[in-house]
Amino acid sequence: MRWAAVGGCAGLVVAGTALLRRRLVSVTVTGHSMLPAYRPGDRVLVRRGVVPRRGGVVVVELPDTEHRSWISAPAGLGSPGTPVTERQWLLKRVSAVAGDPCGSRDAAAGRVPPGHLLLLGDNASVSFDSRQMGPFPVERVLGAVWRRL
Repeated sequence: MRWAAVGGCAGLVVAGTALLRRRLVSVTVTGHSMLPAYRPGDRVLVRRGVVPRRGGVVVVELPDTEHRSWISAPAGLGSPGTPVTERQWLLKRVSAVAGDPCGSRDAAAGRVPPGHLLLLGDNASVSFDSRQMGPFPVERVLGAVWRRL
């Protein structure tokens, strides 16, 4: 009887660990676009599938910068089971959400379109963000930064 209880607990731990791995991702910061808040080499814990809020920091999939679009299917909020290790990611701050006013030439009537976000790096001089790309699709967001590790 005791072995069954131990085996059952071990099964719960394994199931819980698997669930956490699907919901939490550790990301290492590269580049200088989020200085001074985040430095290269910092590690952050990202809550996968969380809809980002204005002012929060998110991890978003890097588009093809030459074509300013994505080639592959989303691996962010739109696909919570997709492996993330094969993609390149950016850390950015949410400056506006759908319906908020914006200065983007791509947004209809000067507002962020539905299903999109305006994302900015804290260090504008070296950041690739909505200033160059326009609004980012929410489905390309991996999740919200929860805390620094």
